Amino acid sequence: MTTTTYAPIAVAMDAPSLSAVSTWTEAVAPVVSTVKVGLEVFCREGADAVTAARTAATSAGHPDIGVFLDLKLHDIPATVGGAARAVAGLRPTYLTVHASGGPEMIAAAVAALPECRITAVTILTSLDEEALDRVGLAGPAGAAAVRLARLAVEAGAGAIVCSPQEVAAIRAVVPDDIVLITPGVRPAGASLDDQKRVATPARAMADGADLLVIGRPITGAADQRAAAVAIAAELAGESA
Repeated sequence: MTTTTYAPIAVAMDAPSLSAVSTWTEAVAPVVSTVKVGLEVFCREGADAVTAARTAATSAGHPDIGVFLDLKLHDIPATVGGAARAVAGLRPTYLTVHASGGPEMIAAAVAALPECRITAVTILTSLDEEALDRVGLAGPAGAAAVRLARLAVEAGAGAIVCSPQEVAAIRAVVPDDIVLITPGVRPAGASLDDQKRVATPARAMADGADLLVIGRPITGAADQRAAAVAIAAELAGESA
């Protein structure tokens, strides 16, 4: 019996409808390890978005696909703990919180959802040095991301979200079992859209990323499965 190897990609399901979530997931599930249900979709569709993704993945032959529930929780510890408990029934593989919420907040999420990798977001990839300075966050971005990653891991986070530009520095200071997740990943020649701190998929993996978040380069393609296959081939060092 052969075991299917899935590419370490979380496809961002920033979809306009539940039917799009289903269609996109069915297209990419044979190729990728994970689907990401983000804030916009979850606020509009709720738990149905996760159900639709899992149902479509099962139909495509990948029933145990990872679910990255990207809600970026950021509130007082009691509220974040309660929110984490509220989504426990969805069995997310990853649930995001903002590292800047502090260690007590992160620990509350970890305690509330022990079977999930609570995933701490360091510095959003849409922010550059000027933006960090304007919001009063001590930078530069790389130093801030490392500082927040250390804080989050000490509080019990099992995964870290950081830009490709910070992943090598964070990989060097966190334990090997901490999953590093990088958004802001764009194949060579692709539009940057609203991302500022980016890298190609191969570069991000070479620098220590474990899971790549990729949205529009896949979901905006005419053939989503072919786009996912091409990126997976690049990561495998093959020609698509």
